[in-house]
Amino acid sequence: MAKMDKKNLRYNILTMMVYTIGIVLLLVLFNLQIVHGEEYYNKSNTRLTREETIQAARGNILDRNGNVMAGTIGKYSLEIYKSKINNQTLNNTILNVINILESNGDKYNDTAWEKLNNSASEGVSADDILNEYKQKYEINSDNSDDVRKIAAVRYGIEQEGYTTMKSYVISDNISTNSIAKIEEQSTDFPGVSINEYPERVYSMANLASHIIRICSTYKSG
Repeated sequence: MAKMDKKNLRYNILTMMVYTIGIVLLLVLFNLQIVHGEEYYNKSNTRLTREETIQAARGNILDRNGNVMAGTIGKYSLEIYKSKINNQTLNNTILNVINILESNGDKYNDTAWEKLNNSASEGVSADDILNEYKQKYEINSDNSDDVRKIAAVRYGIEQEGYTTMKSYVISDNISTNSIAKIEEQSTDFPGVSINEYPERVYSMANLASHIIRICSTYKSG
């Protein structure tokens, strides 16, 4: 009889443990799927999906001798997407990327510097505007040239906007040297992406350019 009671006790304890674990799991699933389901779903989509428009390369237009009159070449743009980094990391990323571009003779979008010059011409000094941007974007550097570089991109981002799926273009034409350097240090550049796109070129300059462009548009349509 005593042995039976011990077996029943162990059985009851085991049953209670199973029910308790089951209830805990149900509560966790309820919290994940019902309470925070939409939040986690959006975060998952943010991490796993990104919409990109891929431009199709257009065919070549040749003359009767087989010479290319209109063709397509591949170019590369440097873009940045919004990511979960603080202002200091974002500023450092922008500065390091721009330094790489400049070291290889590549240009970047410098819309903020144009605004600084315009403001200065209206009676506001460039230094005052630069200091304003420095405080606004929490730029820690005391090097005015570095501040200008960072502020240029940050201002462009502020004006055009960027998200986890919509990028801001830092440069629309970068060299292979810059590509190699940035890809080599890709872990140091959160949110930075290099994208290839086709560009139409006309090898015969302005010769019959209006006709070639019409033919090119018709062919691509």
